[in-house]
Amino acid sequence: MSILASQQPAPHDAPGCAYVDGAFIPLADARIPMLDRGFVRSDATYDVTHMWKGRFFRLDDYIERFYASMAGLRMEIDEPPAELRALILEAARRSGLEDAYVQMTCTRGVPPAGSRDPRMCKNRLSLFVQPFVWISRPEQQESGLKMVVAKTPRIPSEAVDQRIKNFHWLDLTRGIFEAYDQGADVAVHPSIHGGLTEGAGFNVFCLKGRTLSTPAEGIFEGMTRRTVIELAPSHQLEVAVGRVNAEQLYEADEVFLTSTAGGVMPVCEIDGRPVGNGRPGPVTLSLRKAYWALHEHPDYTTALTGAVA
Repeated sequence: MSILASQQPAPHDAPGCAYVDGAFIPLADARIPMLDRGFVRSDATYDVTHMWKGRFFRLDDYIERFYASMAGLRMEIDEPPAELRALILEAARRSGLEDAYVQMTCTRGVPPAGSRDPRMCKNRLSLFVQPFVWISRPEQQESGLKMVVAKTPRIPSEAVDQRIKNFHWLDLTRGIFEAYDQGADVAVHPSIHGGLTEGAGFNVFCLKGRTLSTPAEGIFEGMTRRTVIELAPSHQLEVAVGRVNAEQLYEADEVFLTSTAGGVMPVCEIDGRPVGNGRPGPVTLSLRKAYWALHEHPDYTTALTGAVA
């Protein structure tokens, strides 16, 4: 064993909590069967919500979207939405965390021996709570992200409906490497039809004048994206949901990303070109402030005190 490996914390020290096979267990101990189609065929869907300062943001909206994704893949679980909600709250309570990333997952399950028929599988629910995950930490957001337009196209929605959250990330992973190889932080992917889509776990917006543009094609319709669209009128902004191309990003006054893993995140360089003056723009900063302010609003949040005993 290397010195570096010996210095790594023991798995049981990892913070978090999981719910698997009807039981709450330490996150480090959570497992799925090797033969589950979710593992061997990427036959799964999931959703990610988050807790901030002990309050869940738009929890019921995330749960509703998770059930819609399952329906889109012809999956179903025994737990109704109210029970899943209680399980999420209890897992969060047991984790001891205040700022957390929470994932609920439905895998197709294990088929009978010798069968490839997905209809023969019992779909499996699991969920876990871990410390909050950032695409770009607040201190990184002060200077803004560097982004590239990837050469790798996004998997077309004609093949995999991107409105259903899924684990088909090989194209996104190639984009991550493209960004790193060019000294950037993130990549946005084109579609096979030429417009832009999304990146690894985020949606993209660009601002020109008082119009916010965001792609409609080949994307997962993120909850933070939805929140920004809802906030736009109060910031005297129009929203254009449609085709967005790379030239629009290059010519934009401001560009930002939206994600559960970080909120509203400024982009200040694209393919080596500065966005605007190369600093986070005032509209981006205003929307970011408004987004995080909603995390204290009772209409948008659920307090952890609602957890079951």
